[in-house]
Amino acid sequence: MRILFDQGTPAPLRRHLDSHVVDTAAERSWSDLDNGDLIDSAEQAGYEVLITTDQSLRFQQNLAGRRLAVAVLLSTAWPKVQLRVADIGTALDQIGVGELREVPI
Repeated sequence: MRILFDQGTPAPLRRHLDSHVVDTAAERSWSDLDNGDLIDSAEQAGYEVLITTDQSLRFQQNLAGRRLAVAVLLSTAWPKVQLRVADIGTALDQIGVGELREVPI
């Protein structure tokens, strides 16, 4: 699965998603894009999932008809996120196209 990390997503999480291809918005020079443009760019580039910590994205973006799923981590703190790596992996295995799924941290 091709995954894009948004700005606030803890980078160390990448090491725990080794069965996936993971890039960051910064690596793609997309750090300055707003959420709608970031989602558009990610879809056009073939990403399947955007992982973000932006909890307001649910209210800002309509994902109906999108080819991209969004996983929202409810914390940006790596020590907390690290404890939920298995839950994040499960969420990624179960997430569907156009779905937004929150992962409690």
